[in-house]
Amino acid sequence: MTKKTVCLLTALLAGAFAVGAAAYSPKGASAESSYSEIVMEAESGRVLYENDSDKVMPMASTTKVLTALIIVEDCDLSDVFEIPAEACGIEGSSIYLVAGEKLKISDLLYGLMLRSGNDCAEALAIYHSKSVAAFAEVMNERAKKLGAMHSHFVNPHGLPAENHYTTARDLCTIACAAMRNPSFKEIVSTQKVVVQDGGNGNRVLVNKNKMLYQFDGANGVKTGYTKIAGRCLVSGAERGGMQLVSVVLNCHPMYERSAEILEQCFAKYSLVSLFEPKEMTLPTEVKGKSCRVEAKEGFSYPLAEGELSKVQILFDLPEQVKLPVKCGDALGEMQILLENQLLFSQKIVSIENVKKSFIDILRDIANN
Repeated sequence: MTKKTVCLLTALLAGAFAVGAAAYSPKGASAESSYSEIVMEAESGRVLYENDSDKVMPMASTTKVLTALIIVEDCDLSDVFEIPAEACGIEGSSIYLVAGEKLKISDLLYGLMLRSGNDCAEALAIYHSKSVAAFAEVMNERAKKLGAMHSHFVNPHGLPAENHYTTARDLCTIACAAMRNPSFKEIVSTQKVVVQDGGNGNRVLVNKNKMLYQFDGANGVKTGYTKIAGRCLVSGAERGGMQLVSVVLNCHPMYERSAEILEQCFAKYSLVSLFEPKEMTLPTEVKGKSCRVEAKEGFSYPLAEGELSKVQILFDLPEQVKLPVKCGDALGEMQILLENQLLFSQKIVSIENVKKSFIDILRDIANN
């Protein structure tokens, strides 16, 4: 195998870039502005900014991001669920569910994410796992699977409880995964919806998240507040195809601070297409015979000015492909690196069957 290194040239890419490199500290970032905060690009998970983001803290109703993600991933949103008595009369924010009424799971999700309904959270937990305690176990398993290793959940809504905590980094990791889910993204970006129930009249649900009305490109995700957690906000915004997610925990001016750090990250980073799906032709061990191969996946990444020249694309391919080859066989690999850090890799596979002919076999015998 021979390795070919291709340095990506600025001329290959279009787009404007601003200043910055690694995660930076925007103007005004301090413990006084927010105890804990972070901004990530949702697809790659790259941290664009952070401030004390690994501090373990309560997170109030931003808990519901994980609750909603589990439901949209695991459940049929068209299912109809009869509300149990134990999901009614939950303290705090509510859509005032009534025992025995029947709602679609999708409508309960709107109640959960637009109005922060704690009753919706308990109803969805019971629907999914038969009990709140069992659902909390699922939450903890799912959080760890997503890479949120410093969080623990004991309920689906975020009301104060011992051992219910997260970090800004963990919560943003969860929210990035959620914003990659089209159903979740549609729900949290909705400003207003009418929920039709089974007998108690329609509910008009208006999203509490002021970012949707005030910030250019805002498309989610969840507010939160308790006296213990303070004001918490998970925000999502998309511009130029780049989806950012921010988290601020225990930050009184949560909307203003979220807007500030998101705005500065949009100014300093752009989403760049570093690789498009590509077909190539490789020589084989048989003279005059070739094999078509493909790198199937494209890859984009948020970059700041000055980083483009530090990107490398590496191809590891054979000088000659040994036959026979079947369609789908992996024949090599490509990698994308930024300052020697691996960002992306994929196998390069054959897209055709290639074998030696009878004459090729006779030639091999004669040559040997």
